[in-house]
Amino acid sequence: MIDMRKLKELIRLMTSNELLELDLRDKDEQVTIRRPNIHSAPQILNAPAGLAPVAVAAPAVAVAAPAPASSSPAKSAALIDESAGLVKIESPMVGTFYASASPDKPSFVTIGASVGANSVVCLIEAMKIFNEINSGVTGTIEKILVKSGDPVEFGQAIFLVRPS
Repeated sequence: MIDMRKLKELIRLMTSNELLELDLRDKDEQVTIRRPNIHSAPQILNAPAGLAPVAVAAPAVAVAAPAPASSSPAKSAALIDESAGLVKIESPMVGTFYASASPDKPSFVTIGASVGANSVVCLIEAMKIFNEINSGVTGTIEKILVKSGDPVEFGQAIFLVRPS
């Protein structure tokens, strides 16, 4: 059985490092902790019998400016570049940006590519875990602001999209 103190520490580390998923396995145990997005509390999946979920507060998020009012949740999640009518796709975590799944694979998106709200646009690696980043907006990629292999910060704009 997993020690509750260890589990609480794993959840605290996951939350403080803004990881979306953590999967640990050994010969006797397996635990998967997953958050649907960076602002939600972790959920414990595939835990041993008798292990109750642990309540953990979602991390506080600093917001530079309030998101504009919009009927679309995807648009309200991204900040709009009002000068050009473009929407920023921002990095939800600190890590390393990767434009493709591996060096020999094509980029997830290129300039001019159409994306939907759930389209994977890149990977961000944090602590040896690769996190798929969805666009969160429907439109056309107008600009890619970082190069594959570059470090990114939380909230840093990584793509500009012309919403459709």
